[in-house]
Amino acid sequence: MRSLPVILGTPLSPAATRVLLLGSGELGKEVAIELQRLGAEVIAADRYPDAPAMQVAHRARVLDMLDADALRALIALERPQVVVPEIEAIATQVLAEVEADGVRVVPTARATVLTMDREGIRRLAAEELGLPTSPYVFAGSLAEVGEALAVVGLPCVVKPVMSSSGKGQSVIRTAADVSAAWADAQSGGRTAGHGDAPVRVIVEGWVAFDSEITLLTVRHVGGTTFCEPIGHVQVDGDYRESWQPAALPDGVLAKAEAMGAAVTDALGGWGVFGVELFVCGDEVLFSEVSPRPHDTGLVTLVSQDLSEFALHARAVLGLPAGEVLRIGGGAGQGAAASCAVLAEGTGVPVFSGVDEALSVPTAQVRLFGKPSVAGRRRVAVTLARGVDVEQARARARAAASALRVGLV
Repeated sequence: MRSLPVILGTPLSPAATRVLLLGSGELGKEVAIELQRLGAEVIAADRYPDAPAMQVAHRARVLDMLDADALRALIALERPQVVVPEIEAIATQVLAEVEADGVRVVPTARATVLTMDREGIRRLAAEELGLPTSPYVFAGSLAEVGEALAVVGLPCVVKPVMSSSGKGQSVIRTAADVSAAWADAQSGGRTAGHGDAPVRVIVEGWVAFDSEITLLTVRHVGGTTFCEPIGHVQVDGDYRESWQPAALPDGVLAKAEAMGAAVTDALGGWGVFGVELFVCGDEVLFSEVSPRPHDTGLVTLVSQDLSEFALHARAVLGLPAGEVLRIGGGAGQGAAASCAVLAEGTGVPVFSGVDEALSVPTAQVRLFGKPSVAGRRRVAVTLARGVDVEQARARARAAASALRVGLV
């Protein structure tokens, strides 16, 4: 891949190195901060105003990123050297156009297309690369979901091919659950409300896994770097807790890294990839991959000297990732954990108990700055370190319990 010039510009000058973030949530906020530390000029775009990354970026733009004409106009206005997609709902044909004109799309326009929906990446992993996965069927109608049960069995999981944070995901335990699962997917998919076509779904067979891990895989100018595996807990498909390092049986880490390398090499480009895997005994199954920092990787804000966001910023600017060191209790020991904090209802978040949360040993708090809540939304995360995973998780949970969220 052609690298950027070694010399980076100065923000807000004619020689600036401009980076356009397409999506400005809490993960994009951390990326924006790290990009600015390296002298980049950051433009944060999203479909709603005052998104978290917009609050720290040099400029903010509000648009529907599925609107190809609006996205083209934004790119023509800002003239970025690098475009960093942070969400799935983007008019990907525009990314291919600007990449052909010499703009770097992270990791690449093709990788963004393949990973923005579960169908593209699952077919790549299972059907082209031959990686082991759960049984699956893609469906475009209620009838096809019903037919899929004969292939994947019960129970099974239904997810929109484009969604995040568990939106539109449900479990089918009996045939009577099919209609409700289809309806949930139709309302929860990223493209719901855009066009008349139904939201496509993946119907996945249930996997009796021992653990789920995220393997942060960093492709950069110097090669491929793996972070220590991250264990995590999900509820309704949405991250609730994560910790690092995750304990794995002998030989499993090597298999996981081989799988991470295979899928990210096939996707190409530079940046952090969040490779999600199921561990079943001494076997590893591929689940999903995100071509960007992963929400479970928030733990790296306190577990590593270079967080996933710092690594992403380095990689997308064409810089080497360097050596990633664990922050612990000396000699590379210790562990770290994160715990998500959610708000439910309607209104603007207001936080109390921050002092109590920060009184927990080693605890840190990140308040995302989400401008509003309508339903259930992740609004903060607590972070902590410990001599082992159990202590780190207990401290992160204690801090989260002390943090109280009101809506006004």
